[in-house]
Amino acid sequence: MFFRLFYRVKIQGKQNIPEEQGVLLCSNHIHFLDPPLVGSFLKRETRFMAKAELFEAPILKSLIPKFGAFPINRGKSDRKAMRTGLKLLKEGEIVGVFPEGTRSKTGELKKGLSGVGFFALRSDAAVVPCAVIGPYRLFKTIHIIYGEPLNMDQLREEKASPEATTEAIMRGIQDLIDAHKASVK
Repeated sequence: MFFRLFYRVKIQGKQNIPEEQGVLLCSNHIHFLDPPLVGSFLKRETRFMAKAELFEAPILKSLIPKFGAFPINRGKSDRKAMRTGLKLLKEGEIVGVFPEGTRSKTGELKKGLSGVGFFALRSDAAVVPCAVIGPYRLFKTIHIIYGEPLNMDQLREEKASPEATTEAIMRGIQDLIDAHKASVK
């Protein structure tokens, strides 16, 4: 309701989110409101991976777990977060990740971190790219584009590296952004 009141949200591709299987939802990250925006328009709950520092912030520490988020320690291999994410995907949940690892101050897509490739390769989840296109200004339009699930079969068969898999996912996100820009011109 918050987003509908203060922003004009345009959504494309909701039908691309599988209704029952695990989904790795991979989105660009341009604003701190991206997680609730990306997840709130889906029929199923989205469990976001969030930086551990948010679980220590005075107001957020009691609120963020209620939204289904789980912590990850950035900058190092966090095995507990990886196990949690894989478990959720195997249980058929939607796990939302921002492969860039942090917000982009310029709005340009940055290089993705290999953890997202790890999830894509180690699970049978559908990998769905997502693009959030702003700006986040009151009463302005924000676009959320859910792309078609990426074909991970070939990468899994070739035993591709997590880095190469992440690059493929990032191309999927960039393609959504580029297609939107081309449609606006």
